[in-house]
Parts: sequence; structure tokens; C-alpha cells
Amino acid sequence: MLVFWKENLVLLAVPKTGSTALEGALAPRASIVLRDPPQLKHAPCYRYKRFLRPFFVQAGGQTPELMAVVRHPIDWLGSWYRYRTRPDLDGHEHSTRSVSFDDFVLEYCKGQPAPFAAVGSQAKFLLIGEDELGVEHLFQYEAQPAIIGYLETRLDMSISLKQKNVSPAMDLTLSPDVAQRLRQKRAREFAVWEMGQR
Repeated sequence: MLVFWKENLVLLAVPKTGSTALEGALAPRASIVLRDPPQLKHAPCYRYKRFLRPFFVQAGGQTPELMAVVRHPIDWLGSWYRYRTRPDLDGHEHSTRSVSFDDFVLEYCKGQPAPFAAVGSQAKFLLIGEDELGVEHLFQYEAQPAIIGYLETRLDMSISLKQKNVSPAMDLTLSPDVAQRLRQKRAREFAVWEMGQR
């Protein structure tokens, strides 16, 4: 999470949406950088609004605007899947090395997925209650020029991103029936992605 005090902007770090690259480029410019623990760095909207927003309002007298990035659900799951194939997770319950992408996504669709597919929810991160979007500025991950353009204008700086925390490249194609099941079971994930600016 990055706080830009003078610009009255807080950039929330949705996991697997390029937040580490944004942090690398913007941290020197930020007033506050929350890197650790992960519960703070990746604080979702509801946690931010309950614990951090009151503190910021009391300190500054105004309510900071929130910005976040959301990734297409299949691509987002693919990033998690690839990330969990790394060798240091071999033999761990979170490893996906011996699991197909289809099986990973099918497990994710369950109410209580196995540890290797328990990766959270972008919808839960970004929504307050059932359907209220918790941020004022939401961008689709796939619209990098829009993200960079907005931040460059808002922060009055030029931004050059370097890839960080990149998962290994793989061909990840879901079978049509699994993709359809994902859309049925996790419709809110797709609905939130559709809310993002392109």
C-alpha cells in the first residue's frame, strides 16, 4: 500500500496485479509505504476503511481517495497458479506443481478450496458488502497505459515500470467447461473486473 499525502491518494495493493512493480517505481515518491506485514501491504478495502482511513482522516482532515488495479480473473488465477509452481514450494500443501490448471481452477471454485487453490478473491478485496465498490479509481490490469497515465497526471511525474515478482511463463488455457464453471461459480470476480477502467 502506498500513501500519497499531498495528492490525497492511497494505492491499494491487490495481490497479483503488478503492485510490486508499482511500489518499486513509486515508493520514493510516496509519503507512506506499507510493505510488511502482508496484512498491511495487502489490506483490502473493508480493512482499510475500518482501521486506516479513520487514522488518515484524523491526521489530515480529509478522506483520501482510493485507487486499485483488478486483473481478469482467469489471468489472475493463472498468475497464482504459476507462482505456486516454484521449486521452493515442492512438497508443500500450497504447491501447484503436480496439479493441472483446470484442476486448480475447479478447486478454486469450491466453497472451501484446498490450500493450493486458496488464493483469496479480488471481489472480496475490492467490494464493501455485496456490491459496493470500495475504491474511487479502479483500473483493469490489462490497461497499463491508462494506469500509468492516471498516476503520472495525478502525481505529476513520469513513471517507468520494471517487472518484479514475475511468475514463470506457461501456456495456461482453460478447457471451455472449466471456464464456464468458473464464470458461474465466481461471477462476482468477473463483475468486479468489468467495473475497472480500460
